Amino acid sequence: MAGHKIGLLGGTFDPVHNGHLVVAEELMRKLGLEEVLFVPAGQPWMKEGTDISPAEHRLEMLLLATASNPRFNVSTIELERSGPTYTVDTIIELKAGLSARAEIYFMVGFDALAELPRWKEPGRLLEMCRVVGFGRPGHEALDLNALNAAVPGTSERIMIVDVPQVDISATEIRRRVFRGLSILDMVPEEVERYIAENGLYR
Repeated sequence: MAGHKIGLLGGTFDPVHNGHLVVAEELMRKLGLEEVLFVPAGQPWMKEGTDISPAEHRLEMLLLATASNPRFNVSTIELERSGPTYTVDTIIELKAGLSARAEIYFMVGFDALAELPRWKEPGRLLEMCRVVGFGRPGHEALDLNALNAAVPGTSERIMIVDVPQVDISATEIRRRVFRGLSILDMVPEEVERYIAENGLYR
């Protein structure tokens, strides 16, 4: 019997937006995933020193955005861990709670994937899951040779999947909210309402 295929999509999700949801849908379809698990970061070490909204707001927006899709779920595994969050630890912890047949597809944008050599134990990470790379607006290419040189064998372990380029950034959304502009086409309606009701990004 084939394994249970689970996609992991991590991020600060500050806020989650339509770009995230479109990419998740597309990767789910192309990879034949049974489930996509959105994993909001606790304290992402790569973003030290940046202001990130409190975890409960980011989590609540994700729950609202994913509620209508039965195959979308949210994991609080990184929010519950104190200190910096490393992907490899998250995957070890998730795997412990899954059946041995479960296959994890770790889905990551090229911009983050380019930093793979700086991640904690990249070789071990590549052994534990399939890494799925996708382009993002402004990051349409990935230098696999450079990754291979830094972490040997990377290119055989990474799948590159084409996804629609939805040019929405969380930074732009926060900027628009701050300036009192509409974000209606950028986030699900429920998320827009939540941001307004909670006075986020003001």
